[in-house]
Amino acid sequence: MKHNLKHATRVPFWLRWLVPIVLVVAWLAIAGIGGPTFGRLSEVSSNDQASFLPAGAEATAAQDWQAKFRDSKEIPAVIVIEGDSAFTRDQLGQAAALKGKLEALKVGSTVIGPIPSKDSKAVQFVVPIDSSGVVKDVVKELRSEVTASAPDGTRTFVTGPAGLTADLVSAFAGIDGILLLVALGAVFLILLIVYRSLLLPVAVLFTSVFGLCAAILLVFGMAKLGWIQLNGQSQGILSILVIGAATDYALLYVARFREALTHTTNRTAAALTAWKKSWEPILASGATVIIALLCLLFSDLNSNKALGPVAAAGILCSLFAALTLLPAMMALLGRVAFWPFRPKLLPATEREPELVTGLEGQKGLWRATGSLVSRRPRTVWVASVLLLLVASAGILQLKANGVPQTDVILTASNAVDGQAALARHFDAGSGSPAVIVADEAKAQDVLAKTKAADGVGDAYLLAEGSAPIITGAPGAPAAPAVRDGKVLINATLNFAADSNDAENVVVNLRQELKKVDDGALVGGVTATALDTNTTAQRDLVTIIPVILAVILVILMLLLRSVLAPVLLVLSVVLSYGAAMGVSAFVFNHIFGFPGADATVPLFGFVFLVALGVDYNIFLMSRVREESIKHGTRPGILRGLGVTGGVITSAGVVLAATFAALGVIPIMFLVQLAFIVAFGVLLDTILVRSLLVPALAFDIGPRIWWPGKLGRPEADAAVTRPAAAEPESAVSGVR
Repeated sequence: MKHNLKHATRVPFWLRWLVPIVLVVAWLAIAGIGGPTFGRLSEVSSNDQASFLPAGAEATAAQDWQAKFRDSKEIPAVIVIEGDSAFTRDQLGQAAALKGKLEALKVGSTVIGPIPSKDSKAVQFVVPIDSSGVVKDVVKELRSEVTASAPDGTRTFVTGPAGLTADLVSAFAGIDGILLLVALGAVFLILLIVYRSLLLPVAVLFTSVFGLCAAILLVFGMAKLGWIQLNGQSQGILSILVIGAATDYALLYVARFREALTHTTNRTAAALTAWKKSWEPILASGATVIIALLCLLFSDLNSNKALGPVAAAGILCSLFAALTLLPAMMALLGRVAFWPFRPKLLPATEREPELVTGLEGQKGLWRATGSLVSRRPRTVWVASVLLLLVASAGILQLKANGVPQTDVILTASNAVDGQAALARHFDAGSGSPAVIVADEAKAQDVLAKTKAADGVGDAYLLAEGSAPIITGAPGAPAAPAVRDGKVLINATLNFAADSNDAENVVVNLRQELKKVDDGALVGGVTATALDTNTTAQRDLVTIIPVILAVILVILMLLLRSVLAPVLLVLSVVLSYGAAMGVSAFVFNHIFGFPGADATVPLFGFVFLVALGVDYNIFLMSRVREESIKHGTRPGILRGLGVTGGVITSAGVVLAATFAALGVIPIMFLVQLAFIVAFGVLLDTILVRSLLVPALAFDIGPRIWWPGKLGRPEADAAVTRPAAAEPESAVSGVR
């Protein structure tokens, strides 16, 4: 074939029109089905405590036993009515009348109360709510009734596990609309700035949105079949991850497509050339993230296990959209996609510049960056490493030991205020006691040991036929309920159920009760939080090495090297440490957070390391391609120059999409948004632009050890003067 692109071989009709149109129509059909499904995710999503429990923990085993003592699945709502002074006789009468009104709502079994406080300034009710209904709606109904019927001059709260669950669900409400709009708006603005085109940003956004529609359809189906467990946390991350990843892959493809259009007038040939040049790094990038996410299946936390396959399904759909829908649209649009700044066909002599230093044909910021890297490589990478190490020191200040449930919601919450009122007037653990499962034969000994434990205000055996209410109400009957030789004891703690003091009481209880009954289990809200934090910290040690090993293998296969992948993995780990160190400082001293969820470090690692490696894959795969043609050091500078703009744009897009998580007033999501957004920018600007190119340039051809490209004679062969090569070798279709 001649290398005059104006007379390139004709592309057959079926490839020019039929295949692209069929692909676009197929994706329109997927979007038409998957789009409406987005509003139905709440049907298969759950934000109750069970969706976050550690699968093998003692608290989970205790909960399973507790279910055997219940006639129905109920969770308690604790109603607190508080006054500034002692209740009068009339006010007590009004409070007593409220019981009948609450029972008339028929939201669950028997209502307990009113229970007056010792200071006579408050009363409480415990209302069991059938968890098979919509807890948020039931709590809203309770709040309306209590507000209307409470004595004059009092404040009312609906709190306890049901109240907190309802407010948590309300906080997640923005996931279906606000989050998506903010993310798409941010991406669209960035793409307008990057491309200075009206049509191309729309095409890229269509790719992301259609990929999200496919992901939603896939996730909805898996959740409907019971294969996965979906919650608000993983639902929000799914939207952000798909939009960010699909846009990143699209940016890489579009960069190759634009480059191909400078070599040919045939839009289909350009689309195919771009696809051939970009599919391998895009696939390697997607595979890295998918496998890293699936490593979360090794976690013992249900919330982690839920996120793994949900997010992996999202990345899979992003890959398919970027490698099918976008090339089809570009094949149909051609240069029109870039209007009004259409790429021009370059003369044959300018399409593949002859490289000596690697900076030929470059200008602006990336020429300056490449010049700095080539003149002072060791100074650049050493300074970068030192800066990252200093930032990493802050990780020692990260308080990722979990936070009280009352601190999870960052907006005003009636349930959170109610917990404070409950603590002011009653045993702080009232409404959310520790639940103890013991052998029937040792019931009285376990009960006595529980009552004598420090931090326990009261404890009683659950009676046969009693309503399954967790409360410290007096008058517990003597004959206990027995299930399979086990009894249930409820212990009201002196501390708020979500406090560190309460967790210490649970730790002590477990140690003391094992001396009386080695099969005793301590569960409940406090024990669940304790076991969740412990499991999350253990997951860090278990899952992180697996993820690193997987990423290392993928990089070795892609780059045909051992040394380069090892250095790349070390660079992103160092970048992760720096991001977490800076985040710890921001959380503690700027945002004033009391701590961080125990899962934050693991989720931060999964996203930062997997996504950080993406940009190194984009860079080093192009560097390897250029090194084969021009030699390692010129190839490094050439690769840095041609990928600099697109990778930086991709990093800004991904940071913006993750930052959008901050609109959801949940501490975990706000913290994850900052960690990933800052970490991605740090990795894009410092690690990928300076540290990795400078280190690779300093090492030279040995960076590809032990591959053929790493041998001195191979590098010498491709760095001969370009003038010695025939013109046809550096021109024509690429």
